[in-house]
Amino acid sequence: MMQQDDIRLQPALQYRDERDLATVMDLVDNELSEPYSIFTYRYFLHNWPQLAFLAYDGDHCFGTIVCKMDVHREQMLRGYLAMLVVEKPYRSLGTGTELVKLSIAEMIKGQCEEVVLEAEVTNSGALALYQNLGFIMDKRLHRYYLNGVDAFRLKLLLPLTQQQQDEIAARELERLSLGNGGNAAAAEPTYSGGTHTEQQRVQAPDGCSQGAQEHTSEWQSPQGSQSQEDAESSLLQKFDALRT
Repeated sequence: MMQQDDIRLQPALQYRDERDLATVMDLVDNELSEPYSIFTYRYFLHNWPQLAFLAYDGDHCFGTIVCKMDVHREQMLRGYLAMLVVEKPYRSLGTGTELVKLSIAEMIKGQCEEVVLEAEVTNSGALALYQNLGFIMDKRLHRYYLNGVDAFRLKLLLPLTQQQQDEIAARELERLSLGNGGNAAAAEPTYSGGTHTEQQRVQAPDGCSQGAQEHTSEWQSPQGSQSQEDAESSLLQKFDALRT
């Protein structure tokens, strides 16, 4: 394990362009079990470069994260964490957590409602990292990887702005209206975003460790009175230290 005194950590840098492509590819290919083609890398990095970050020790890049965000089921914006790599000598220094937080901060600015990812059921270190960030286990995917190992799909429900809550309520009213033959007045909207209720939605990615102790624990609902600007500001303040 690399000691803090032996390295020269720098703030993680956002992916620039194809100048960083080979670096990301080498890291992922050397550390992850799944093979990816250059077209897969370009799909993520060309479309969502703002969600990718690289961690350096001096001139040596030892960690990276690759993500995307898009519309899920024609209803909501969902972030997806595709690849997270930290070289073995640099693990347990908090770099993986820092990279995830940086990407989530960008997803929050992009108004994502949730973040999902898959992790091998045998990767206890990764599962602990995500649980400490507030991710919950959504389902088990049997023989998900090419090596035959199962995966857990993990999900993090992000805090909602008032605008997002109104959009969710409108979608729910429309669903109820269609289900009741156009008579939605008798039904009260449940504000459900996906398969989880609003009571399970967390306050912020870096403040969810207490709620992640058990998957069945209660989740606080966000304050709906915040404006879009105020909500983003309060959430991203907690990540400022990671950018400086």
